[in-house]
Amino acid sequence: MNQNLFQFIEVERGDPQKKGIERRRHEFVEIYNPLQKTQVQMQADRCLGCGNPYCEWKCPVHNYIPDWLELANKGRIIEAAELCHETNSLPEICGRVCPQDRLCEGACTLNNDFGAVTIGSIESYIVDTAFQMGWRPDLSKVVATGKRVAVVGAGPAGIGCADVLIRNGVLPVVFDRHPEIGGLLTFGIPEFKLEKKVMELRRKIFTEMGIDFRLGVEIGKDVQFSQLLAEYDAVFVATGTYTPMGAGLENEDVENVYNALDYLIGNTDHLMGFKRAAYPYVNLEGKRVVVLGGGDTAMDCLRTAIRQGARDVACVYRRDRENMPGSAREVRNAEDEGVRFLFNLQPQGIEINEAGKITGVKVVSTDLGELDGKGRRQPVEIVGSEAVLGADCVILAFGFRPSPPDWLLENDVKLSERNLIVAPHDCLLPYQTTNEKIFAGGDVVRGADLVVTAIAEGRIGAESILEYLDV
Repeated sequence: MNQNLFQFIEVERGDPQKKGIERRRHEFVEIYNPLQKTQVQMQADRCLGCGNPYCEWKCPVHNYIPDWLELANKGRIIEAAELCHETNSLPEICGRVCPQDRLCEGACTLNNDFGAVTIGSIESYIVDTAFQMGWRPDLSKVVATGKRVAVVGAGPAGIGCADVLIRNGVLPVVFDRHPEIGGLLTFGIPEFKLEKKVMELRRKIFTEMGIDFRLGVEIGKDVQFSQLLAEYDAVFVATGTYTPMGAGLENEDVENVYNALDYLIGNTDHLMGFKRAAYPYVNLEGKRVVVLGGGDTAMDCLRTAIRQGARDVACVYRRDRENMPGSAREVRNAEDEGVRFLFNLQPQGIEINEAGKITGVKVVSTDLGELDGKGRRQPVEIVGSEAVLGADCVILAFGFRPSPPDWLLENDVKLSERNLIVAPHDCLLPYQTTNEKIFAGGDVVRGADLVVTAIAEGRIGAESILEYLDV
């Protein structure tokens, strides 16, 4: 197929069609319909094939985006899928959950004037279609080295590490306390963004590749970390960040105040048929729900509450729309589904009645002042603008912090002032810790961040392990 050099002018950017709004408000299914072959070819043909593609550089795993777009345009799906997997262990996942508007598509040369190429949706299409055609990674020429590596955590970083190791003849044994692989991909991200059957297929494929998953196993409790150090040639730690950050609000520890991640995991467990005491199912049907926070996790909570049948769902954020840390696409989706956004409101406390039940959230209006250290304008409270928003329950979505287990310090792994594992990326063996046999990557090293960033660090960590093992 010859490229139309003016395709980016003649054909506008085309996003996948969304499912009907009523279905979206009630069902936990991915809201986007898959692209069709003709749509993929038309959108892929818009790519300019830039000599120095900004989309690649903005992508944390540096995907060969123009190359697999060209292959998709020509219908060479298997080759495109193989190329996707050269840089990314979970391309069909990233195509669904990455904030492309802040990464590859935001950096697309066409973005400002003509609309970016629909990179994320094409990425998912390529891999989904290849799997449907029967394609699987070919490891028939890989020679086993006899080396074994323990991977603690089956989230994006752990999976990225295990994928690279198995392709180089090193057996990864992946331990995770959850009953399914994926970490927060499975239990933190709702099905309207990522259906669980996608991760279930991934587990099947990784298992066929030779990765050994030991699920429902908590290191330090079911298996001692010292045992891993004794039995394996190296260890990669990718335990993520699960501990919620509070705001010190008055009454934030009363009944019907929920931490965002616990709420989301409990809902996912309910839908998947799991029952765990640590993550009880919370049904917000008929409730007035206020979510505090403006990131993607807050959006997930808001949209989950809508699907549970909450009577009113509102997001309270202390800055304006332009300064929200979450994906603009997710904000639009939440608004479509009925979420109210209340900007420039700083929460001050949670109001309760004599029986200790929540009646509302006390807020104060803000203006935006000087820039902070991250380049965002600081919210400044407006004196005398206090108000109370009616609410029956409150969800805190202020982010997460690490809670490193004791077995790290017991084995000479140094932590930073923020309790993150010290595993520098700019050293001889990137992501090696102060214990030379232990490597680490993902959120436990850099703090809560993107799925694709964790994958990138897991893959780089695996390369360091291969060098350490002289493989």
